Amino acid sequence: MSIADIRRDYMKATLSEDKVEKDPYAQFGIWWDEALRAEIDEVNAMTLSTVSEGSRPSARIVLLKGYDATGFVFYTNYQSRKGRDLALYPYASLLFFWKELERQVRIDGPCEKVTGAESDEYFLSRPEGSRIGAWASPQSQVISSRDVLDQQIIALENQFQGMSIPRPPHWGGYRVKPEQVEFWQGRPSRLHDRILYTRTVSGWQINRLAP
Repeated sequence: MSIADIRRDYMKATLSEDKVEKDPYAQFGIWWDEALRAEIDEVNAMTLSTVSEGSRPSARIVLLKGYDATGFVFYTNYQSRKGRDLALYPYASLLFFWKELERQVRIDGPCEKVTGAESDEYFLSRPEGSRIGAWASPQSQVISSRDVLDQQIIALENQFQGMSIPRPPHWGGYRVKPEQVEFWQGRPSRLHDRILYTRTVSGWQINRLAP
């Protein structure tokens, strides 16, 4: 089979603008709960897209670690490529793809660091190995070999032995604050349902987009 012949028709559900919730957080909550019940693997995995100094887009998978009416939160190294991008252009796009439910959610908006207290609380909830890793890895930088990382981990394990491992100053959370949220439900013949929420001065405007 050629790549061009790979296709699938989507037939699981529909999505109507007159039946969705009034704000995207409530609608996301409904879909999130349904995704959890569907036992989707890595349900909180989302594509994060940023823009570099040269206006080049960059995308990678990160994990959602919280959401509420203030936005969607993930954690990372502030000195990583994504961190450097967000320092220059504090705007991001998130994309969830839950193929088992034939759904996507796209979230676009400004991105800001969460408070130090929020980052501390989440960091201390992580396994010890992950906390050591946050100190050990100069994320996105070139290293000469895996040995460099392994040796750094051993050194840090010795340094923090018997201690509560604190959060590195270069590591913490970001919150994407939506200006637009699109809910996509797959439909037959590529005539998908797309419902777009756009933030306005008077609240959320809801529109249907052509597939």
